[in-house]
Amino acid sequence: MRIKLLKFTKEPEKTCAVAAKLCYNISNINDMTKRITREKTKELLDKVISSGHHSVLEHAVFTFAIEGVSRSLLAQLTRHRIASFSVQSQRYVKFSQGIEFVKPITITKNKELSKKFSETLRNIESLYEEFLRAGIPAEDARYVLPNACATKIILTMNARELRHFFALRCCNRSQWEMNAMAIQMLILAKKSAPLLFAKAGPNCVRGNCSEHKPCLKPFR
Repeated sequence: MRIKLLKFTKEPEKTCAVAAKLCYNISNINDMTKRITREKTKELLDKVISSGHHSVLEHAVFTFAIEGVSRSLLAQLTRHRIASFSVQSQRYVKFSQGIEFVKPITITKNKELSKKFSETLRNIESLYEEFLRAGIPAEDARYVLPNACATKIILTMNARELRHFFALRCCNRSQWEMNAMAIQMLILAKKSAPLLFAKAGPNCVRGNCSEHKPCLKPFR
């Protein structure tokens, strides 16, 4: 799994703070922008985040490059509808130079099953390549490919949706691959905008686990 924060809104924290200030201020936007200090930005963001007035966070947008995740993960990820996705196509891309697969750690730990898993995937890959050599279109040859196939994604979310995403997917009870991806994304997001993502993460970070059966483990 390889994740990179490609780009984000210039001065994302100040942008959201200006938006929050605008709602209750008669000054023009240019003057407000000049006057808002780092300390005032923190004060405003702490206030709107703690009070649940998260609409101003939508003005900050973050774009991630994600590689080496499974098509199984992709099926879960696209349930997050307030986001933009661009995904490497199995219809148009011919994987004739080898296919990357994702192997769950539970299978890797079992030497016998891990071997069978790898052998099965090599056989599938060989059959896929045979289809391509026979002139079968990539969009049809892909029908033999499993959920374990790795893919590449460009993902864009605003800060409000990212905080919601982290609340769900950084939870220890989230599916392991989504959980690992979300935690890496949170680390990158916090580095770029620590005020926007203060206390971001699963609900237990804010002291109110919403799971029916809490894991009782501290968020790492």
